[in-house]
Amino acid sequence: MNVILIAGGPAVELPDFSLFPNAIYIGVDSGTLTLLERDIHPNAAVGDFDSVTAGDYEKIRMAFPDLARLPSEKDQSDTELGLERAMTYHPQQVILAGVTGGRLDHYMSVLHIVYHYQQKFPETRFLIINNQNQIRFLSPGIHELVKDARYRYVSFYPFAEEVQGLTLSGFKYPVTNENLPFGTTRFVSNELVGCGSVEITSGYCLMVESSDA
Repeated sequence: MNVILIAGGPAVELPDFSLFPNAIYIGVDSGTLTLLERDIHPNAAVGDFDSVTAGDYEKIRMAFPDLARLPSEKDQSDTELGLERAMTYHPQQVILAGVTGGRLDHYMSVLHIVYHYQQKFPETRFLIINNQNQIRFLSPGIHELVKDARYRYVSFYPFAEEVQGLTLSGFKYPVTNENLPFGTTRFVSNELVGCGSVEITSGYCLMVESSDA
């Protein structure tokens, strides 16, 4: 099951929703309005809705009569609250969109909370996507990959700690038992040939699949 969180980032960065038929959608703040404007009625809506006008909030409230509007001063971000709601559906995969454009502090917050959730729920795959990129965290172990025609390039970065024992098989530039220290650009813009794998012995690796504009 896919659960998709749509936040209030620029609409031009949102992916093609038709790629995810039969998904459960959760609107995060103004992302709820984005879904409604695309004739997608989300299963849930969360947030303080401080980024929408009074008129737009009324549209959201009409779609969700029992909506509980949260205070803007709170300890958790709207996206984190959306992730909490997403996990109540026991998903196989959680996709976040509308979180990469606009304010960089919001984007950095999303990276950190997704990293936390990937550790907390290792059986669920968490993805951050926009119209050009797909981002996820890889835990220690072997991860089988299949080339996605939408993304030509695959890059790897350490996150929170140095990644050790990186082995890339089936890539244009194969790697065997290398470490990813902070500050390196050596593992950027690789290409998956067909089917391949990523193996990590320790640390969490940030994998970014990208395409040119």
